[in-house]
Amino acid sequence: MIAENPKPIRIAQVVSGMVPAGLETWLMRVLRRIDRRRFRFDFITNVDQPCFFDEEILSLGSRVLRCPSPKRPWAYRRALFHTLREQGPYDVVHSHLHHYSGFVLRVARQAGVRVRIAHCHSDTSAAQARANLLRRLYLRTTERWIDRCATHGLAVSPAAGSALFPKWNSDPRWRVLYCGVETDLFHSAADKEATRRELGLPPESLVIGHVGTFREPKNHRFLVKVAATVMAREPRARLLLVSDGPLRAEIEAQVRRLGIADRVVFTGVVHDAVPLVRAAMDVFLFPSLWEGLPVSVIEAQAAGVPCVLSDVITSDVIVVPALVERLPLAAPIAQWADAVLAKATHTPPAVRRQALSAVESSPFDIRSSVRDLEQIYAQH
Repeated sequence: MIAENPKPIRIAQVVSGMVPAGLETWLMRVLRRIDRRRFRFDFITNVDQPCFFDEEILSLGSRVLRCPSPKRPWAYRRALFHTLREQGPYDVVHSHLHHYSGFVLRVARQAGVRVRIAHCHSDTSAAQARANLLRRLYLRTTERWIDRCATHGLAVSPAAGSALFPKWNSDPRWRVLYCGVETDLFHSAADKEATRRELGLPPESLVIGHVGTFREPKNHRFLVKVAATVMAREPRARLLLVSDGPLRAEIEAQVRRLGIADRVVFTGVVHDAVPLVRAAMDVFLFPSLWEGLPVSVIEAQAAGVPCVLSDVITSDVIVVPALVERLPLAAPIAQWADAVLAKATHTPPAVRRQALSAVESSPFDIRSSVRDLEQIYAQH
């Protein structure tokens, strides 16, 4: 048992900005759950405007501290060093900036922070394999800094860890830490009819759902093609796209070109996607080009919603095998449409009902994440 410390352990969470995306939503769930008398978070961001979660962060006793963009590395380095020294002292720096974590942890070591954590949230090995010479030099340099400066390395899956950490399989500093979901959110009754009415979806619709920022890795262009093929076969089919992002306008234009705009709902930013997954979706479609371990897929399983995923997503994400089908991205669109329709209409009700208990007993419950982090942070 860890002895109580009268002074809280201070942790600097280094992120881009606290927007409602997967990593940031998980960090907020950790912040709400962790013992804030023992562990005090500050969030060091690199955006110059307020973000979605900033007000809640402040209300929970944490701070949001801003640095310049990492695209100006020397200005970022000066500001980060000053923040760590003047706003601390910090016991832990926990960086979530993928390869750039090497730069962050190098500065943290220079600032005298004892526990320095690099956290990998995405398997970028495919993108790294296509990198040009300058990019490869950056990747090698930052990996070397991670190797020299990190006291701990966390990854959402073994595949993600292998993409970032040297000697992933043999260095005892590196380990998997699954991003848990807030399973308590799934116990109350879901009002399917009311939720669909609020979204403008007919109550009898067959709803294909997706939760993910409109960025390249989520593969929205392909997703919309699959949905359009399903719609051509099933008049009840609708598509629900939850979140926002830089590619949203392009996807909206694609939907209009395909003539399905009246059957697609774009929600924009939502505080919590779980109620929409539970009450509005019949099948969860997630054809990502690359991922770490998508929490939204765990949440879909907890809600008993069948999932059709690309096979680049690690099999670690499968908690309820009967709910999940993985397909290669090279498979024909028609095969993807077949899988979506089959999962939506032929998944046994008993499988859906038993899914939540399976997730609760897995490592993907948020309580497990928080326990693991508390043990790591206490090693200061």
